[in-house]
Amino acid sequence: MLQEFKNRPREEAREKIEDYIAMHGLKAHDKLPSERDLCELWGYNRMTLRSAIQTLIMEGILYSKTGSGTFVALSKISRNLQDLKSFSETIEETGRTLETIVLSTRIIECNKQISTKLNLKIGHKIFELIRLRKIDSEPVMIETTYVDYEKYRDFNTHDFSNESLYKIIEDSYGTTIKDGQEKIGITYATEEESQLLGITVGSPVFFLTGVVNDVNHTPIEYFKSIARSDKMRFSSTLVTLSE
Repeated sequence: MLQEFKNRPREEAREKIEDYIAMHGLKAHDKLPSERDLCELWGYNRMTLRSAIQTLIMEGILYSKTGSGTFVALSKISRNLQDLKSFSETIEETGRTLETIVLSTRIIECNKQISTKLNLKIGHKIFELIRLRKIDSEPVMIETTYVDYEKYRDFNTHDFSNESLYKIIEDSYGTTIKDGQEKIGITYATEEESQLLGITVGSPVFFLTGVVNDVNHTPIEYFKSIARSDKMRFSSTLVTLSE
């Protein structure tokens, strides 16, 4: 006889908290009842409930303020892995405020890794751009971009704190962006990354790498990004394949 599978108390408590938020129509920055009240409501011990709350905090669904309680967090920024919208476009569609801080711009020589990604010779001139992205004044992502400087000359004259990279490529240089490849993994924030993103050293973060191509399938951009896992999520659309 098959035994009935049962969720652990922490998972049950987590589900009840999420159901409570939905049923009561709680919005971002609304406060949850106290841990004591929730324990009495559902019959959980304080340790189980606290563990469930900490899990939801790590996932960016809740946040806590010392001495004030637990609150509903703003929903994570969702990026579809199957479209080529710029980060600027993605944030604009959510109605939130995007701030870009340029950390570094420089002309470098193409190394082996960049050479492989952009199909260029080692030693070729490359424009490197590193930006910190903030959403509603909170740091969310560090982006590093590499493009062929000999193809996109005067790239360093643009104001990347206010101009969209993809818009510059298309409007100023007449390049049509067509497709690309992107990989996503998990890594842990270094000391420098943690300081820039406002998180603790060793916190889990998304690590994204990819290449963007033009209509001739020529690589335009090679990028690497570090994104806070408590502020962003990535989705993909499933489709039925014809037999």
